[in-house]
Amino acid sequence: MKLYYSPGACSLSPHIVLREAGLAFDLVLASTKTKKLADGSDYLTINPKGQVPLLELDNGDRLSEGPAIVQYIADQAPASHLMPAAGAMDRYRVVEWLNFITSELHKGFSPLFSPDTPEDYKTIARTRVSARLAYVNERLEGRAYLMGEQFSVADAYLFVVSGWGQYVGVDISGLAHLVAFRARVAARPAVQEALRAEGLLK
Repeated sequence: MKLYYSPGACSLSPHIVLREAGLAFDLVLASTKTKKLADGSDYLTINPKGQVPLLELDNGDRLSEGPAIVQYIADQAPASHLMPAAGAMDRYRVVEWLNFITSELHKGFSPLFSPDTPEDYKTIARTRVSARLAYVNERLEGRAYLMGEQFSVADAYLFVVSGWGQYVGVDISGLAHLVAFRARVAARPAVQEALRAEGLLK
């Protein structure tokens, strides 16, 4: 398999999940700004969306959109318990979290990274994202991870997205449960491997 990624972007989530699952894969750097690969070839010919992540399977099939990719990866390594079994209520809870993170947090951060977003709207966006993160913080009280004691694909996604605040003026230092969660996830060996591979950890 190949994972097309950009360092520190949302593609870090499936990158972490691949390492947690213990699956073999190659990393392929794709610039979301220039839409070029490291060899200069056009990334848009591979993914017309021009976004990361993109997972290319050994048979040539390609899958985009992080929440879909992480579920696929988890299902290839059921012994990793990154996703509850099909039909189990807990599986739908994980999907519920994936949808919340992608729609309320990931999309909430998007305007804060855009130079075209007016500053007055960025203030509104920061307030909204902060409120959503406060909700997550409440849900993490008394829990190691979103689903309790078991690390799941949703935790990888939350870890990545909740780390973006430091770059766009969203302070989470007062959210004790979220801060503790981030430290707990950051200490996982697979997470450290992924961060090092993307040049985010020395």
